[in-house]
Amino acid sequence: MRHFLTLNDFSKDEIIEILNLAFEIKKEAKARNFKPYLKDQKLAMIFEKSSTRTRVSFDVGMNELGGHALFLSSRDIQLGRGEPIKDTARVISRMCDLIMARVNRHETLIELAEFSRVPVINGLSDKFHPVQLMADLMTIVECGIKTPKIKAAYVGDGNNMAHSWLMLASKLGFELRVATPVGYEADPQILAQAQENAKISGAKILITNDIKEAVRGANVVTTDTWVSMGQEAEKEQRIRDFAGFCVDENLMALAKKNAIFLHCLPAYRGYEVSGAVFEAHADEIFAEAENRLHAQKGVMVWLDQKR
Repeated sequence: MRHFLTLNDFSKDEIIEILNLAFEIKKEAKARNFKPYLKDQKLAMIFEKSSTRTRVSFDVGMNELGGHALFLSSRDIQLGRGEPIKDTARVISRMCDLIMARVNRHETLIELAEFSRVPVINGLSDKFHPVQLMADLMTIVECGIKTPKIKAAYVGDGNNMAHSWLMLASKLGFELRVATPVGYEADPQILAQAQENAKISGAKILITNDIKEAVRGANVVTTDTWVSMGQEAEKEQRIRDFAGFCVDENLMALAKKNAIFLHCLPAYRGYEVSGAVFEAHADEIFAEAENRLHAQKGVMVWLDQKR
C-alpha cells in the first residue's frame, strides 16, 4: 500500500505513470465515458483548512469514478476536539477506502498515514502540495512542453508550492529556478533533499533572490499568494517584503516567447501577479485548475491499484 504525501516518495517512472493514467481517465471523461474505477468506494475528506478547488475536485472526482466522498471538517469531527490523530486514522480507515486530508501541519499527515489501513492523500499541508503539482505538470504537457524541456521559474514565497516544485523538478530532472525575497527562502532540509535527488535525475536547480535571473529564458513561470491561510497577521509585513516580486508584463517579457504562466489560485491581482498577466494567461490558469480534478483521479486510481 502506498500513500501520496510528497512527490519525494515517488520515482520518476511512478510520477509519469500517474500522469499518463490521469491523461487516460481525462480523455474518457471528456468523451462522457465515466468508468467506475473506484466503484462504491468511500473517500473521507478531512479539512482543517477551507478550500474551493480541493473540495470540489476530490468530491466530483470520486463521484465520476463511481465512488462517494464524505466531507469532514475538523470542526465537525472529534479531531477538532482533541482526539488523537492516530485514533482518527484507525477509525476512519476501517469505514472508508481512501483518506484525503488538507491540514495545517505536515506531521498530521505522517501520523494519519502511519496508523491508516488505507491510502492517505495530501490535499495540502504547510510543507507540500503534491496534487497541485500533478495538475501543473498535466497542464504544462498539454501546452506542448515535454518534461525534459521544462525550464520553470517559481517566483514568491518559499512555501509548500516552492517545496513541491523542488520535489517535482528534482525527481523528473528538469530545470527549476526559485526566486524568493531575502528571509523567505525554501526550507533548507527540503532544498538539501532536492539537491540530492538532482544528482540522480540531472535536474538543474537555481536558488536566488533575483527574480529577473529566475525568469530570464524560462518557458514556465509560476507564483503563489504572498499571504497563505494562517498568515493574515503578517500581511502588511509580507506586502512590504515582497515588493518587486509581482509577476507583471515587464517580468514576463524576460521569459521565453510563448512562455506559459501558472497560478494555483486564489490569485490576488496587483500583488503576486498583475491583472494583465493573469488575464493574458487565464486559459492556462483555469485549465490548471480543472486539471486538479483529472490529476487527482489519476492519483486515487493509481493508489487503489497499488494496494
